[in-house]
Amino acid sequence: MPRKLPNIIITGTPGCGKTSHAEALCEQVNGLRHINVSEYAKTKGCIDGYDKERDSAIVDEDKLLDLLEPEAAKGGLVIDWHCCEVFPERWIDLVVVLRCNNTLLYDRLAKRGYKEGKIRENIEVEIMEVLLTEARDNYDEHIVIELHSENVDSLDENVARLAQWVSNWVDDHPEGVDTEL
Repeated sequence: MPRKLPNIIITGTPGCGKTSHAEALCEQVNGLRHINVSEYAKTKGCIDGYDKERDSAIVDEDKLLDLLEPEAAKGGLVIDWHCCEVFPERWIDLVVVLRCNNTLLYDRLAKRGYKEGKIRENIEVEIMEVLLTEARDNYDEHIVIELHSENVDSLDENVARLAQWVSNWVDDHPEGVDTEL
């Protein structure tokens, strides 16, 4: 059965607005389903340990992908995670890399209570465009877009742009796309 909706990844450093964008997009477009990978991995038993240095859970990526594959075949996923390269290119129709001003990002992470070392690491990732580079290295350049997420206005503009992209994708694929993953 062909999938009638695209699969989208929204990635970026912590604090750049991935979850807010994903939730708002799913509210605007019927049929899209938000997968917050960090929460999904916890609830589905995909945690393989804890990295004390980074103060974060270690996700069993193989188990995660095995569980997500049938969902990806149905289409309509909005995958929200701090990395994207683990997801097979054949699953994904659009990769959105959210970017944020470093000062604003610092303030957001500090407000979340992140330790100084974790804040610094994430700011460096943002400065060095690590996530944007990973997206471009692992997916066709035509499906990777970079959006800036600084405030509510940019969130609204980004979500409107993404909702229009979904509408165009649906119009361009009236029969859906092959679900053979």
